[in-house]
Amino acid sequence: MLQKKQKGFTLVEIAIVLVIVGLLIGGVLKGQEMITNAKLKRIESDNAGLAAAIFSYQDRYLQLPGDDNLANKRFDLFTAAGDGNGSIDGHWLVTTNALETGMFWMMLRASGLVSGDPEDFQGQQNAYAGKIGIHSGGLGIGGHVTVFGRLEGSVVKILESRLDDGEPNTGRVRSADTSLTVDISTLDTGAAEEYEDLELYDTVFRF
Repeated sequence: MLQKKQKGFTLVEIAIVLVIVGLLIGGVLKGQEMITNAKLKRIESDNAGLAAAIFSYQDRYLQLPGDDNLANKRFDLFTAAGDGNGSIDGHWLVTTNALETGMFWMMLRASGLVSGDPEDFQGQQNAYAGKIGIHSGGLGIGGHVTVFGRLEGSVVKILESRLDDGEPNTGRVRSADTSLTVDISTLDTGAAEEYEDLELYDTVFRF
């Protein structure tokens, strides 16, 4: 009894399939690269925009947002104000509007320099779903810093290469590993020794 010959794929057909698979993989990788680049640009833009808003508020009112001790006279919603000591006090990851770091966002929003509800004391969300905040000093940097929470190590490496020296514990961009016990209440110590791609970091920027 004769057996039917099983017909297989020709080399041309296999080559066509491989080309299509390669194009699909290339398209996915290119799409991921475009998304990453867009998020990186948003982080840089948000950081620059927040610094500009702070300087604009200071230029307009001669006080720092959050620390402004005349905010209750400038804006109707305020019954209290900052202490006017030149420092925006409180934890960068705000939990109450009683902190100057919470009033910081409220004053910027009330002044129209940052969009949003003036009664909202929570920091904006960054491109990687962490919070953005302000802190008086951080990870060995004197003065005020902006903080971008929970950024992936692979992303911070790119930011470092574009903006600073590539090291998490030196320069104007520094980071603390969120998986380690770090004195987040002051952010004075605890900068990471090196970046790991899959770890998450709270990253501070001097402005």
